Amino acid sequence: MFKKILLASWLLVGSLHGGTITIAVAANMSYVMDELKMEFNRLNPDTKIEVTLGSSGKLAAQIKNGAPYGLFMAADMKYPQTLYTDGIATTKPLVYAQGALAMFSSKTIDFSKGLELLKSPTISKIAIANPQTAPYGVAAMEAMKNANLLNDVQKKLVFAESIAQAVSYTLKATDMGVIAKSSLYSPHMSAYKENIHWVSVDPKLYTPIDQGVVMLKNGENNSEVVAFYNFILSPKAKAIMKKFGYTLP
Repeated sequence: MFKKILLASWLLVGSLHGGTITIAVAANMSYVMDELKMEFNRLNPDTKIEVTLGSSGKLAAQIKNGAPYGLFMAADMKYPQTLYTDGIATTKPLVYAQGALAMFSSKTIDFSKGLELLKSPTISKIAIANPQTAPYGVAAMEAMKNANLLNDVQKKLVFAESIAQAVSYTLKATDMGVIAKSSLYSPHMSAYKENIHWVSVDPKLYTPIDQGVVMLKNGENNSEVVAFYNFILSPKAKAIMKKFGYTLP
């Protein structure tokens, strides 16, 4: 029944009444959200989209405490699944994108050693997102552990509240960051080039970063929230996310 409602809302997407929808979005998506919103508003010019960015763990905590979001786009499947299990989300988590890690420096670097470079005495500070609340931080720690580097670099780690803050730290305060690859496709990062300022981290070193979306109770009866939910799972949205370095489910 709910699938029929979603389909009907998607078919009527062009005739929605204008309003404001509020969505919670994992910080790694900050670099692609402007383009996603622009494409959605091309179809729905009267809908205003308010985005709250943060680590998935902190956003999930806000939602559990009653924050009035209609949709949650997380950086993993765990937090959306918890909300669904608790009855706060009304749809099962679906993967809307798969993220990846990259090593990044604002300076020109010889990346030929891969993650082993993190052991170098020239690298004294390494920014990553806090693994307690940010799935990309979990993946970064896993990659370093599987590369047998974690013990050597543990004291160098600088933890950021979110992956977006980890990028900021890397630009301003640390020698290196293990960050979301998608951030490097942002227009304001265009000066930084692959194999000169950044390289992908071997995906075999960490569990695939499946990013999940759920509709929340606050949004289930809002046709514009339903339309945006469907849009995020649509081929048009997936094509935009692919441009920003995500792989598709």
